[in-house]
Amino acid sequence: MKKFLAYLLAAIMVLSMVSTAGASELAGTYDITVWVAAEIVDLTKAQIEAYNQSNELGITFNATVEAVSEADAGTNMITDVEAGGDLFCFAQDQFARLVQAGALAKLGVKAGETVAAANDPSVVAAATVGDTLYAYPLTADNGYFMYYDKTVIPEEHIDSLEAIIADCEAAQKYFSFEMQTSAWYLASFFFATGCESTWETDAEGQFVSVKDTFNSPEGLIAAKGMEKLVKSPFHLSSSSGAEFSSNAAVVVTGIWDFETVKGILGDNMGVTDLPSFEVDGTSYHLGSFSGCKLMGVKPQVDPVRAAALHQLAQYLTGEQCQTERFNERSWGPSNSAVQASEAVQANPGLAALLMQSPYSVPQGQIHGSWWDIAKVIGDDVKAAADEAGLQTALDNYYDKISALFTLDTSALLFVGAWNGWNNADQEETYYLKNNTLTLDVPESDYMGGRIVNPGDWGTDKGFAQVTVGKELIKDLGADNPDNNIVFAEAGNYTITINGADINIIKN
Repeated sequence: MKKFLAYLLAAIMVLSMVSTAGASELAGTYDITVWVAAEIVDLTKAQIEAYNQSNELGITFNATVEAVSEADAGTNMITDVEAGGDLFCFAQDQFARLVQAGALAKLGVKAGETVAAANDPSVVAAATVGDTLYAYPLTADNGYFMYYDKTVIPEEHIDSLEAIIADCEAAQKYFSFEMQTSAWYLASFFFATGCESTWETDAEGQFVSVKDTFNSPEGLIAAKGMEKLVKSPFHLSSSSGAEFSSNAAVVVTGIWDFETVKGILGDNMGVTDLPSFEVDGTSYHLGSFSGCKLMGVKPQVDPVRAAALHQLAQYLTGEQCQTERFNERSWGPSNSAVQASEAVQANPGLAALLMQSPYSVPQGQIHGSWWDIAKVIGDDVKAAADEAGLQTALDNYYDKISALFTLDTSALLFVGAWNGWNNADQEETYYLKNNTLTLDVPESDYMGGRIVNPGDWGTDKGFAQVTVGKELIKDLGADNPDNNIVFAEAGNYTITINGADINIIKN
């Protein structure tokens, strides 16, 4: 990320203009870039054109609308804010990192009040730090439930995990539930038994503590329930509705896959809340995360341009545009008026979300490292030979969580972008203790990363000198303006920081 953010802080103070500026102040044509999910690119283009034709402020946007998934947008923005979209949509779990990296422009006070009054309070809270809104609510449907093939799973079995597994095995069809590659889905077993992982931040969005009970007697019960699924030969760690075209009978995913699943299963599509599992005679209903998607405005140098962008963001996340996204793509609205409409209330996918709601946990701000730490539990549970092995899986998890807050809070981070900065699944974060880190560099097409400050993931430290082991990294010269460290080969390395120098040794 370029250093231009330092002088943007003053510019964002003018955002009260969003509610008060007139045509004489904001009138003009603005060239902008907008990042949205691929499935709504064309709809967003039409909505922006409708805004151009209808607004009374004299604003015209010449918009380039690009397909960037909500899962990738946050990482891309943090990597280089200046090159990012002027407006961008992102999943709630990216919010804390974006605030810390200075990648979100605050809403003005009046705009914030208007947006808060019109939207689901839980979504407003997800976009807020302290008393300040940093993003616009886009959806309230970022949760998951169960789709199933009625020809394989009888209705009388849909409440029992064990019965569904047996049905899938008998039919040699897959039970697709992303247990080994996603902490977001894996957490459902722990929430079922009453476990929590609650993170606290300060007023600046920095993480300061966590209450985590995954490693507990209740967590062990969750691991026993999970074990039943991940050790089935017909378990598939995926959350794609398209798996119904590849021999799946059950897929746990969200409203975004409704049209895909409906297109494959037709009248045989079943939609319901998640089932329960049983351990030692007690039944536990699977929990879930409930979350949302948000739209952010990138900080701008020009305060007038910034105010115009906030006008557009408020329009694109308003009642009319949310209704259009529901009608065309079945996206679940955050706008309270749209939520109350008959059409939304009658939607099977949103009805399933409502059924799952009593068992769901609102997704608050979560430390970015948690997602990589927690998703390993699924593999460890599958590999466990006995109950002691399950407990070891939880112990390993707890040790990693605890380490996040026992390290020096001033410690630097190394963010490794194995396979490139646009591949979020291959991005890992490592803490340097006493300015030293030993890490394994995996074999991949791109073996690199950068040294950053905690809470400022997008700003490199500017280290330019490598005093030892220069032959171990690639010299990118002028092609490396962000001072990335790119390793020449895979292996185990020790990185030591000494003043302005980086010392790299291959072990």
